[in-house]
Amino acid sequence: MYLDNKLVFLAGATGLAGTSIMKYILYNYPSTKIKASFFHTKPFIKHKRVEYVYGDLKSQKDCREMVKGCDCAIMAAASTGGSNQSNLQPLAQVNENIVMNAQMLESFYFEHIKRVVYIGSATLYQEFQGHIKEDELDLNKDPHLAYLGVGWVVRFIEKLCKFWHEKYEMEILISRTSNIYGPCAKFNPAVSNFIPAIIRNAVDKVDPFEVWGTPDVIRDVIYSEDFARAIVTMLDNEKIKFDIFNIGSGTRTTVDEVVKLALKYAEHRPSIVKYNSSKPTTIKFRGLEISKAKKVLDWQPRYAIDEGIKKTTQWWIKNKDEWKK
Repeated sequence: MYLDNKLVFLAGATGLAGTSIMKYILYNYPSTKIKASFFHTKPFIKHKRVEYVYGDLKSQKDCREMVKGCDCAIMAAASTGGSNQSNLQPLAQVNENIVMNAQMLESFYFEHIKRVVYIGSATLYQEFQGHIKEDELDLNKDPHLAYLGVGWVVRFIEKLCKFWHEKYEMEILISRTSNIYGPCAKFNPAVSNFIPAIIRNAVDKVDPFEVWGTPDVIRDVIYSEDFARAIVTMLDNEKIKFDIFNIGSGTRTTVDEVVKLALKYAEHRPSIVKYNSSKPTTIKFRGLEISKAKKVLDWQPRYAIDEGIKKTTQWWIKNKDEWKK
């Protein structure tokens, strides 16, 4: 396998995406080492094959120093937030993401790293109905208004990736990822996505139980271990020099399903479940067609929403008193 005996640079190693990828590599690739970057959050996974490096990904100097000596890289760092932040502070996901991803790509070139995975987002897609394929992205239409800023950022970074591939032969694989959930997610109400927010309230036995939006909102959500396996599979397949993949569950999950499962595994029976449509929400439905990833990567999700919510809720119950994100 390509990753055998390689040193992987992992940006954003203390986030949900980075943590999931790190765990998957350590468990499945015993000869692979990781150089893991962190900035805002201190490392919390210790392993003899992991070297943590502190630095600001927006700094070219820091980037080059951190990636030096690595064989390949995974760009898992991102400034993210839930619907509340998307509505109140949309700029928070714009400039920072542009700068740090541009700096990383340039640093990879100068430090001779030729193989990279960029973890992008399904927010780049225009408004649509049903499940969308990779080649159905229409750049003549804006991303949905709820994701206008971050959606164009992701489009721009994808174009940067294509530039580095075509002009400098950098091998780059791109993931258009749906909502990731699982252990080590952001559970802070100010920045959490909808699944951690619902689980936190369920575990806290909130009553009446308020949910932002409406019960029929549909999302494509993917459990963190399935996501990590997809990303590592992309990096490990050295036959693919440049390509783009939708990475999600390929199935529809309603907010109502998440609420019922979170309440079930938190053993909470509120007197009333109240949906508040006046609170900030994003789009009503976004789904990904993942047949390309299944065919080309021989990958598909293993965790149904029931099992994923169960494992995430159990993790939060065990770690909520120490977890600060």
